[in-house]
Amino acid sequence: MMTKLTLRMDEALVRRAKAEARRRGKSVSRMVGEFVGALGHEGLPAKLPPRTASLVGVLKGARVSESDYRKHLREKYL
Repeated sequence: MMTKLTLRMDEALVRRAKAEARRRGKSVSRMVGEFVGALGHEGLPAKLPPRTASLVGVLKGARVSESDYRKHLREKYL
């Protein structure tokens, strides 16, 4: 059963949504429905790509700061 839903958004965002829907050949309603349908129980996509799924939780409990990451990038690329 299809039910009507009214959304209130900034006018510029509505224009962007309509332009993207045209580009994809879909309606804004269909895009919103697909987005909500793709969400899992915790707001994450229900099914992640295999590589991404294998990384979920890898850094749980680890203390990695932005400076650690910057240092890693310097060592890797310089």
